[in-house]
Amino acid sequence: MPGTRGKRRTPLLVAALGALVVVTACGTGGGGGGDGQGDGRTIRIGYQAFPSGDLIVKEKGLLEKALPDRTIKWIKFDSGASINTAFVAGSVDLAAIGSSPVARGLSEPLNIPYQVTWVLNVAGDNEALVARDGAGVEGVGDLAGRKVATPFSSTSHYSLLAALDKAGVDASEVDLLDLEPQDIVAAWSRGDIDAAYVWLPTLDELGKTGKTLLSSRELAAAGRPTLDLGVASTAFVDKQPEVIAAWRKAQAQALDLIHDDPPAAAEAVGKQLGISPEDAAAQLEQGIFLKPAEQADDKWLGRPGKVGNLAENLHSAAEFLAGQKQIPAAPELSELEKAVYVEGLSDAVSG
Repeated sequence: MPGTRGKRRTPLLVAALGALVVVTACGTGGGGGGDGQGDGRTIRIGYQAFPSGDLIVKEKGLLEKALPDRTIKWIKFDSGASINTAFVAGSVDLAAIGSSPVARGLSEPLNIPYQVTWVLNVAGDNEALVARDGAGVEGVGDLAGRKVATPFSSTSHYSLLAALDKAGVDASEVDLLDLEPQDIVAAWSRGDIDAAYVWLPTLDELGKTGKTLLSSRELAAAGRPTLDLGVASTAFVDKQPEVIAAWRKAQAQALDLIHDDPPAAAEAVGKQLGISPEDAAAQLEQGIFLKPAEQADDKWLGRPGKVGNLAENLHSAAEFLAGQKQIPAAPELSELEKAVYVEGLSDAVSG
């Protein structure tokens, strides 16, 4: 985890560090031995504390109810970069992770053998770039020469680079700091940073003394959408497809709750985040949640024989990251299509 004052890193070093530190960072995370299977009876799920159906699944024990013969182990992570590190180490089987870290994970030098199994949400106003009150930053164009924090290798990092590119600001002109969300709050309160790109609930905390410059909803409209995805190691998918089916059905139940009973969804999410149901409801409203049946649409995951546009989304993200020298090159679209797992999806979302 980065220190509270952050670190500046060269782009390719950021990706390489994930592979180099896996033993120390994740060696005790589940005893998987790198095969993505653990002991075969324990399902290791990486989750993040942002408002989503994933937190509803955890709070309500939906997967535990569906798989009473398995042990479900929930492991909290602060960002997609640390989840990628855990997958490299074989310490998780399933996880919630942003589309930009997935695009990075499927590219050189990581080449993580995992597959996308679900779209948790599409980023809207739940991720944004905010400037600290008193910093003298009125727009994205004012960030040249300023200190801006974001968790590197996350969707927010990708969106920050896209925002700078859109505003005509070269990222090399900005003092970019790699901070996890909790460290961003500390640096912000000390006045150590001028702006930050981050997600809820940290975003709400910064908003109390800051101004939103740009949201991920606006970037999506400009052609740079980001998503939160469910991914699973390929080894786990191959050996335990019945678990993926159960996990998808649990996620579908959570999406139904978000759409059909918002107060109940907010109560569950609020308990997981340690906030009131009212605050949780407001945060959920800022994200874009698909209905379960939409998962199999051509726009998203697709179906057997016709992978959806999610693969193109990942390819576009990888090409942008390559252009920003964050990765050496984008994988071929055909390779990314293989990383979208559509088998059995229609059954999982049909009720």
